[in-house]
Amino acid sequence: MISSGPRSGYLVVPEGLAAERAAPAVLLLHSWWGLSPFFKRAADRLADAGFVTLVPDLHLGNRAETPDEAESLLAEMDPNVVADLVVSSASVLRGMPVTFDAPIGVVGFSMGASWGLWLAARQPELVGAVSAWYGNQAIDLVDARAAFQLHVAEHDELVAEDEYAFLEAALRMDGHDVEAHRYPGTTHWFAEDDRVPAYDEGAAELAWERTVAFLSRTLVPGQA
Repeated sequence: MISSGPRSGYLVVPEGLAAERAAPAVLLLHSWWGLSPFFKRAADRLADAGFVTLVPDLHLGNRAETPDEAESLLAEMDPNVVADLVVSSASVLRGMPVTFDAPIGVVGFSMGASWGLWLAARQPELVGAVSAWYGNQAIDLVDARAAFQLHVAEHDELVAEDEYAFLEAALRMDGHDVEAHRYPGTTHWFAEDDRVPAYDEGAAELAWERTVAFLSRTLVPGQA
């Protein structure tokens, strides 16, 4: 755990990473529930796969258990504060002695996916890959330099299929490297094991395997 005043986050370094070596970096951005145990476990899994992983707490210590609580937290967020936190977290992660001197990867869930896509557009030199899980972003991504991976729920109550289709088409028209995966029978939150009954273990594990392979291809030298 790292902490600085009201800002905090969860940082994990791959076990056995020697001081004189470095590893690819991943910024993990949580959904609107906050920095829950699920996202810490996800960071641990990314570290086990060889990635230095940082999860900034975008809700500044607050957590939600119900959609109403999450909507209240979202309404209370100052987007300028969150934007600064996302950018500064990405910059700190890239500048760590244990990370490659290269663009980072971003894995975002729902609200976090939207922020990850935003970061790729606003700080293109920082981001080399974005894996967006059931999240959307309407801003222009033409200046982004990242590769993109989209994980889409078949029956998403928060993001319409037309929105996903537009995002995918816009990325392809802009010439970006894009993977898009749709998961039959799933709904929003299908990857988060603390979101019953939305959680779908089979789809979650398949999406995870695809994410690790995507990050390895785009962030690890010689894996493309």
